Amino acid sequence: MNEAPRVVIADDQALVRSGFGMILAADGIEVVAEAADGVEAVAAVRRTRPDLVLMDVRMPRMDGIEATRQILSGGADGTRVLILTTYDLDHYVYAALTAGASGFLLKDVSPEHLVAAVRLVRTGDALLAPAITRRLIERFARRDEPPHRGVHADLSQLTPRELEVLRLLATGMSNAELADRLALSPTTVKTHVARILAKLELRDRVQAVVLAYETGLVSPSAPAPVTRKAP
Repeated sequence: MNEAPRVVIADDQALVRSGFGMILAADGIEVVAEAADGVEAVAAVRRTRPDLVLMDVRMPRMDGIEATRQILSGGADGTRVLILTTYDLDHYVYAALTAGASGFLLKDVSPEHLVAAVRLVRTGDALLAPAITRRLIERFARRDEPPHRGVHADLSQLTPRELEVLRLLATGMSNAELADRLALSPTTVKTHVARILAKLELRDRVQAVVLAYETGLVSPSAPAPVTRKAP
């Protein structure tokens, strides 16, 4: 996957759209469409089939959460959504993550970070800043509410090892950290993560973290499980 990603920018502020567009274009990333609201964003995705959408949350006519839900449930295979927000602890962002977004960026992101994030998410990974994402989920996940309808809650099909990997993944561990904790090779860890996502019909690691909290597999503020390494 060496081709430059194709991106749609959805934001009701023209200055934000043009600024982000110039940053991406300078790095060889094609902006195939711009949208000033959620309705335009959904239409632009259906028309252009981009790799990634940079999606503002608060927009007229249709907000970014509903637009994300429609895009990701509407057969836009391969398209991922990265949420743009002004605040890092925003319940709208949590709602967008449960709708299937692959992560989020603050609007004051540096040009270098913006480009790196777009390229990272395009490869199929999630933009998962462990501390911020975990605080979001701990704040808004509720034990007295049923799991979000977009989250597959049946964990019984996972093996004990896969459950262990999911618990640790939910604490924000990278594949390298998981490999070290479990005394496994990075390749084996990557295989476990891929199988977890496939079995639970999850788009990426962000959804896996949301699921772990919403099903009660991991409790808010609970310490990471201790795993003994093999001798």
